[in-house]
Amino acid sequence: VLGAAMFEIRVGAQSVVYTGDYNMTPDRHLGAAWIDKCRPDLLITESTYATTIRDSKRCRERDFLKSVHEAMEKGGKVLIPVFALGRAQELCILLETFWERMNLKAPIYFSTGLTEKANHFYKLFIDWTNQKIKKVFVQRNMFEFKHIKPFDRSYIKEPGPMVVFATPGMLHAGLSLHVFKAWASDEKNMVIIPGYCVAGTVGNKILSGQRKVEIDKKTIDVKMGVQYMSFSAHADAKGIMQLIRMCEPKNVMLVHGEAEKMEFLKCKIQQEFGINCVNPANGETAVIENCPPMPVDVSSGFLKRSRTSTTIDRSLEPPCKRPVHSTDFNGVLMMESEAGGRLRLVEVNEAAQQLGVQPHSVTFNTTLPLPMLTVGAPVLMQRLKDHLAEWCKGVSVDLCEDGSLKVSDVSIQVSGALSGSSSVQVSKYQLQLSWPLQSEAFASQLMTFLHDSLQRLCS
Repeated sequence: VLGAAMFEIRVGAQSVVYTGDYNMTPDRHLGAAWIDKCRPDLLITESTYATTIRDSKRCRERDFLKSVHEAMEKGGKVLIPVFALGRAQELCILLETFWERMNLKAPIYFSTGLTEKANHFYKLFIDWTNQKIKKVFVQRNMFEFKHIKPFDRSYIKEPGPMVVFATPGMLHAGLSLHVFKAWASDEKNMVIIPGYCVAGTVGNKILSGQRKVEIDKKTIDVKMGVQYMSFSAHADAKGIMQLIRMCEPKNVMLVHGEAEKMEFLKCKIQQEFGINCVNPANGETAVIENCPPMPVDVSSGFLKRSRTSTTIDRSLEPPCKRPVHSTDFNGVLMMESEAGGRLRLVEVNEAAQQLGVQPHSVTFNTTLPLPMLTVGAPVLMQRLKDHLAEWCKGVSVDLCEDGSLKVSDVSIQVSGALSGSSSVQVSKYQLQLSWPLQSEAFASQLMTFLHDSLQRLCS
């Protein structure tokens, strides 16, 4: 619809996007809906066509023009119920172009009033239309129709073929229902419904196959042809998924749809995107749990030191275990009252100095049993050094004078001896590891690596 917009509401660090009605397929007069990668905490999207995937727009336009033309050739009348804004203008442009190309003479009418006013606004805000409309605007305004004229109720009973755009689009009241009652009994006539019809409306009843409908306590025999060709302003299931992919929300709420179809789409969204999705009923309160981001100031020097202190070659790990853009920080989180309560992550020594306290050191120790050694301890430590240097490139791996290994802040040494008789000996050798608190994450990865590698290195 001309001038349609999506709304993004931000409160602090949290945001909600409300779509309204949208279509991800470009029209003849407007471009496709678009949204930037705003990553809202909640996306509230319509789901009118939650389980529908439409065929191509070109095929629908071809079938529409073919149906109208065939009805004209039989001398019949075609009723197209539309809402005043959106589909009316698109289909008017489509028929106007077709009439001009085919040199057809049958009249095309649109109901006066709201549709006429809508066309006026399309002419006025030509800059909001698509590139093609703006390009030809210099030669001709596409909304200055030559073949489409205002409709008068007296034309209903006129003989001969004609096409009438009448509101509203669901045949539940107004001029479109009045014209339908007058033309329904003639099998040469046709009604083409281009949009969604709510259950209970005359439009919905005839689309579901009813050939007798009650209107104003009178039964109407529907002999005219009935066709549904979706030119709706609503996105289909593929379009809804496309919008979610574009804006990358953390949660999705489905509204404006049918319960069963919404439930199906909800499951599809959860499976494909792995995000929370809800479809509350009318009047139901939905609670969306969310973890808002907490901004923390970190000095560039601290960042650089943290990133280089325990750099591991992730390419040596299985893809499923590789973290995505992950860096571990060990520091003290401080809130400064002078800076408006902002949080700052500082190094332990800096925090101790600011607070006037003495820092304490916590060291962890563990052992890993070694399999039967076929090589001496010095050879094993040299193999470990070479293996670890390849695994954790960029991290210092040093062989100390006492025979121990120093891997960043983690110390590794061999202890123990062989026991048992000369014929049956049992290895009681073990690796002793010790590390400070700030290297806990790195030490954990290192132990996993050693556990997987020791059998091969000891033989």
